[in-house]
Amino acid sequence: MKNKTRLWAALLACALFLTGCGPRTTEPEPYPEPAGSETAKTVAYVPLDDRPDNVERVVYLAESLGYALRMPDRDLYRTALDGQPLNSNGTQYGDMGRLYAWVLEQEAAGCDRYILSLDQLLSGGLVNSRCTTAETVAMPDGREAPAAQALEELLAVLAEDLDNVVWLLDSVMRLAPTVGYAGGTLEEYNWIRDFGAGARETLAEDALTLENVFESYWRTDGWDWEKFYDDVVNKLGEAGVDISGENYYRPFGVLAANLDARERKLRLSDQAQRIIARPGHENFRLMIGIDDSSLEDCIQKNEIAYLRQGLRTDRAGNPLDWLLAGVDDLAFKAVARMYLDETGWWGGTAAVQYYGGTENDPACDYDFQPLTTVVAEHLDLFGLTESGNPLAAGLQVLVLTQPAEEESKSAYYEALLRDLRECRERNRPVILIDAGNGRYGTAFHEKLTKEAELGWLLSYAGFLDMAIVTGTALSHGVARYAYLQSGEESETAERAFARTLADSVLKDFCYKNVVRNDLLAYIRNDLSGDPNNFWVPEIDRESLQDRLERGMESAVGDVVKNLRRSNFFALEPGGERGWGGVALENYRFPWDRAFEIGMDIRLGAFTEPHEKILGIYYQ
Repeated sequence: MKNKTRLWAALLACALFLTGCGPRTTEPEPYPEPAGSETAKTVAYVPLDDRPDNVERVVYLAESLGYALRMPDRDLYRTALDGQPLNSNGTQYGDMGRLYAWVLEQEAAGCDRYILSLDQLLSGGLVNSRCTTAETVAMPDGREAPAAQALEELLAVLAEDLDNVVWLLDSVMRLAPTVGYAGGTLEEYNWIRDFGAGARETLAEDALTLENVFESYWRTDGWDWEKFYDDVVNKLGEAGVDISGENYYRPFGVLAANLDARERKLRLSDQAQRIIARPGHENFRLMIGIDDSSLEDCIQKNEIAYLRQGLRTDRAGNPLDWLLAGVDDLAFKAVARMYLDETGWWGGTAAVQYYGGTENDPACDYDFQPLTTVVAEHLDLFGLTESGNPLAAGLQVLVLTQPAEEESKSAYYEALLRDLRECRERNRPVILIDAGNGRYGTAFHEKLTKEAELGWLLSYAGFLDMAIVTGTALSHGVARYAYLQSGEESETAERAFARTLADSVLKDFCYKNVVRNDLLAYIRNDLSGDPNNFWVPEIDRESLQDRLERGMESAVGDVVKNLRRSNFFALEPGGERGWGGVALENYRFPWDRAFEIGMDIRLGAFTEPHEKILGIYYQ
């Protein structure tokens, strides 16, 4: 019966097309488009680094809410992996002194909104913050100032203007440094992560001091250091690492340097908390993300507890600072929360429905909390109260988890699709989260593309680690919902929103599980290279670029067609507009690795609402 219905739908579509009533589309316009409204509110933004989630996707989200991000030159915050061309400052990391000067220039120009990554300003980026032990920052006036002093001086300048709203982004260091940066190897990463994941004594109350946290790093209680060290050295030898002579002691030096970097970073985080706790910093906000973690009582446990006790609230007990799972979504959460605060967001209710049966477990190996806890903490961030009644809730959050039973995978996502279709029929706004961590392959995405109206969603996320996916989907979705409720209208904002959604869907559906898998095999087998760094060894990047472009051209067709046939969600039925043309170009590897890509999204003019005929939307 279903096939017969689709046949009739196809025949009717042909008839409509032949009579001039069929698909309507608009030609995608050149990108980038002209600058938006002069009324856009400027935000000075220093990114964590130059990956797409910290640059173009933050730009899209900000513009979708009526903001205009002002950013320094990419060279000032770029990260270069080993063997890749260095920045103009001659290093692999960002230029802290010039970034410091750039922020002062924005303040002198009258800017009063800031989102600033402390990892970038004090360490040159997230990756470098995991390994640097540098004590000083080269200041604009030629001084070499201690990093803590540089932070003190910069925040003092920003605090002088009481109209400033300053969001500071920070992180709890992950368990191990980055492979392929500053000489870091996979063998070192594995054993340092094992060391970091081991249980530590829990510090509490008067014992929870900075110095005691540092002492806990070495796990002195009940820890057989000698056996662990011998096991590490033996494994390195088996992996072909020279462990003769003085090289036998090299792992100890590597670990000591890692813990020194860890101590430096926590001291700076503590310093930031102490500064903004002083009078005159009430308009400062601090958001700390917990980087890749472990379910065990790991090396981060006491750090997290120590930082939690420094989080501020206002007189009414409302949070001024937050500490949440996820780092690569910090800017998304800051932009969204800034908008909610400025527009007087009063909060709302959300019905969260899980499909897959593993929501009470961590969603991946790098989470330290059950998925339900991660979602609940992010709902709190955005002022949402979880409701058990989908009919009464303002927002619907549909979450596909990893499958509890392999043989039931299709049943899990079919149940989600049924609820998604019902939400569409009843015009209930939906935030969709794929927390399946790749366990469903392409099957779930293919069903969504065939049976759902992707462009109608408030937001979607599924590309990165699951804590980041949660923060990404909820920040985008809640911000969009609040924007619609505010009654604001802007063509620039609408087009930016379309890009936020299209970027997330297309990269997850088409690149992550289709094109990337092909590229991984091509790089290893045909180019004899490393997918994590195209420069070590150096490979034929022109050939790889051609493979990327051909792969994406083949993979995106059905998803682009779905978006072009979608309507945007509107609060009131009948208020929808249709998507116009969508085209992609300028595919690129921002870090010269296969993990992620960047791309430009060209959009045509929006259309009248697309009509649904026999269950299919036509343009």
